[in-house]
Amino acid sequence: MDPQRSRWKFWERRRHVVALLAFFGFFNVYAMRVNLSVAIVAMTSPIVENGTVIQEAEFDWNSQTKGLVLSCFFYGYICTQLLGGYLGTKFGGAKVYGIGVGCTALFTLITPPVVRVSVYLLVVLRIIEGIFEGVTYPCIHAVWAKWAPPSERSSMASLAFSGSYVGTVVALPLSGYLAETFGWPSVFYVTGIVALVWLGIWWYFVYDIPDDDPRITDGEIKFLKEALGDASSKDIVHPWGEFVKSMPVWSIVMAHFCENWGFYTLLTQLPTYMKDTHNYDLQKAGFLSAAPYLVMSIIMQFAGHLSDWLCNTRVMSTTNVRKVFNCGAFISQTIFMLLAAYLGTPTGVIICLVFAVGLGAFAWPAFSVNHLDIAPQHASVLMGFSNTFATLPGIVSPLLSGYIVTDKTAEEWKAVFYISGAIYLIGALFYGTFASAERQPWAMNKTEDNKKKDATLHAYSNSVMTTDETV
Repeated sequence: MDPQRSRWKFWERRRHVVALLAFFGFFNVYAMRVNLSVAIVAMTSPIVENGTVIQEAEFDWNSQTKGLVLSCFFYGYICTQLLGGYLGTKFGGAKVYGIGVGCTALFTLITPPVVRVSVYLLVVLRIIEGIFEGVTYPCIHAVWAKWAPPSERSSMASLAFSGSYVGTVVALPLSGYLAETFGWPSVFYVTGIVALVWLGIWWYFVYDIPDDDPRITDGEIKFLKEALGDASSKDIVHPWGEFVKSMPVWSIVMAHFCENWGFYTLLTQLPTYMKDTHNYDLQKAGFLSAAPYLVMSIIMQFAGHLSDWLCNTRVMSTTNVRKVFNCGAFISQTIFMLLAAYLGTPTGVIICLVFAVGLGAFAWPAFSVNHLDIAPQHASVLMGFSNTFATLPGIVSPLLSGYIVTDKTAEEWKAVFYISGAIYLIGALFYGTFASAERQPWAMNKTEDNKKKDATLHAYSNSVMTTDETV
């Protein structure tokens, strides 16, 4: 029992400080990811007053150039998923996470002068940003492997990951205000500086392993060691062949891919869909455009704590908790995505999509921490493995939607929602069939293997002795 659990001063529990600062790390990561989508409007639009153009657009980019600028980030991002997981395990998740966010911040700060030199330099810069930001999601699992006890695993991870959605909700309107009030370069300067301030705080307060933290109590160190074992070893050999052969690993990959497909489809296509089919400008309705992601970030906190409670009280096995949360979320999202395709009013569509995105929060305390259940010492690499596949929807989904929606009709958009609903359903069936929260045999270290062998041998010896005595 952790002696710190009864205290309301969360900052005295260092693991909770780590989770809170990780929340703000992901907040900054997504703020720097989406800032360009707002700034590019100001960069490529003329300044108009009373119907008169008083200043031409600074950059005369066509739609293809803007599409390239906005999408090139993912080409770098997808390249460093496995590398981020490996580096986090090898050199420490906290260090790699901080470096990933810090380097992204530096490249964000130099974006204005770079883009004024050449749009092609901007493309290269965004690819490099994607490369450095790509390490953040995988390597955070190396942090959880050292800091998140199984009894709090879902709630800590949910808190941190929800920073992504809060960052999106805050950054979109804030970037619009900054661009309109101070000019588009301010969008990059503000988000970059805030991220560097966060980096200083993270570097000062967060350590790779609890034993290195001078502010942690002996009681919390004892609690974490009892829950997680010795966290000091970094000499880990990853069984790559076993990863590929493991169906529980592929169930996580499938769930991660399916959840991101629906998320990226709505993130990139929702404003266009509302404009095409309902003549409704969602981007001007600031709260409504942010509502799905705000609801998701709130529900994630509840879902994470509920997941931990169900596991800790043994109401259900951890495997069943993961399956119920993930499959229940996917099936609910399938239903609401299909309802949104058939409703004829903007309000009804928005309500359905708020539910579709919001209920996806229940999937995150399932598949996103499942790597830690099945192989905690390999979790960061496994997160990189699954997130590599989960990045593909960010590239493929907008392209597929563009291929389907050519005449901007409601029937064409229904096909987009049908595909997303079908992918959710396939993900639910696959995860429900193959997922597991049991430590996998290939993830047992030698000490654990020996303990299991000793226990088996001991049971066998007792059985033989009992038989001899009976005879």
